[in-house]
Amino acid sequence: MEIIALLALLSLLWLIWQLIKAKQFTRFKREIEQNLKTKVIDSIIAELDETRSEVFPNNECHQEATINYWTQYKSRILHAALQRDIIDQQWLKNSGNLRNAQHLFYVERQYVPQRLKVE
Repeated sequence: MEIIALLALLSLLWLIWQLIKAKQFTRFKREIEQNLKTKVIDSIIAELDETRSEVFPNNECHQEATINYWTQYKSRILHAALQRDIIDQQWLKNSGNLRNAQHLFYVERQYVPQRLKVE
């Protein structure tokens, strides 16, 4: 009987730990959406304005398509933020979100450009 109680307690503790990790991951995704997304959009607009030319008109249609592509998924927002130096790996480590970023890239791997590697 004691073994069953111990197994039940361990299972309950494991479930509580999984709930805590899930809440941290959800909080990380919310932070991407609320904080990083606007910075990525501003960076995209600035970059397209700076590179405007006859060859690359970068008009409103181009901006809308580029913004739509990079903000459609949280993994792309995070990738764009890393690529554009809005954040860096040290920020991910310092904020305790490196593991969450790795998990997000794994879960949404079909949406992340292939060149990105986070270690």
